[in-house]
Amino acid sequence: MTVILEGISPAAWEHPTDRAALGALQQIPGFDGLLRKVVGTFGEQNIRMSYQAEAVKVGPTQYPDVHELLLRVCEVLDTKVPPLYISQTPLANAGAVGMDNPFIVLNSTLIELASPKQIAAVLGHEVGHIMSDHSLYRTLLFLLLSIANTNTPVVTQAAVPITLALQEWSRKAEVSCDRAGLLAVQELDASLGLLGVMAGGIRGRTDDFDLDAFVAQSDEYLDAEGLSAYYKFMGTLGRSHPFPVVRVAELRRWVDSGAYDDIIGGTYTTTSDDVPVTDDFAAAGRNFSDTASKVFTDTEKYVNNALLNVLQRATRLRSDGGNSDGDSDDS
Repeated sequence: MTVILEGISPAAWEHPTDRAALGALQQIPGFDGLLRKVVGTFGEQNIRMSYQAEAVKVGPTQYPDVHELLLRVCEVLDTKVPPLYISQTPLANAGAVGMDNPFIVLNSTLIELASPKQIAAVLGHEVGHIMSDHSLYRTLLFLLLSIANTNTPVVTQAAVPITLALQEWSRKAEVSCDRAGLLAVQELDASLGLLGVMAGGIRGRTDDFDLDAFVAQSDEYLDAEGLSAYYKFMGTLGRSHPFPVVRVAELRRWVDSGAYDDIIGGTYTTTSDDVPVTDDFAAAGRNFSDTASKVFTDTEKYVNNALLNVLQRATRLRSDGGNSDGDSDDS
């Protein structure tokens, strides 16, 4: 029997580093307004209209089985039901998009490869992103990564520190939402199996996937030492998501800590509880690199500078008809 987690707050499952990083951003005077202006300039509505035009909106008569999974997930996590689209995409993935009215996108390949319980787990993961307000800040990361790929040195220099820190935060946010996915489905094998599907699922060969072997692979990776440990560290830099085997280990570690059982047993933070985000700053410092810690200690300087440069660049692009100084038309 799946337990309904009435009034649960995302703070119940959020990684302390995830909470502390978002708290640092949210404490910047006027930050949300500036970020929303940047996103508005780039056109959030364009993204929404694109999915309305190119994807299928799930509903009671459109993939009703997936719709029922979403309804159940939102019932368990006690939150409103966001719009859900299915996109014809070969990569097994999903995402939560938008700020004011966020929605979920499931790639068709993921649905083809995953079991119903695994689909419920990924829906819980994406609902967790929405409940934690991750969509807003992941939009910032997306914009900064886009700007970092341009040949405008001033913009790039302003964006690099916060981009690296946000990538580090994003990896912790994924860990947080894997927990939300587990709470939504309340079956560990489903959540771990989902990560296996996303790592290397093969259509029509689900019976050949050995979850125990995948978990052992996760342990082997984390136990790496010497030069292998160096490659492991370098491979993580610049990624917005942890490797699947790392996420397997993090989810198992959280379950082993007893936190999952406590929540299922009814002991969890609710939306009516006052949870100061500053309580997580010390824990965040232990998990962040020195570079990221510096950025989030001096958040206003880095974030506002980066955002203002992004906004100025967007304004120039629009006024110049798509080109700004130093840009080329190479395709």
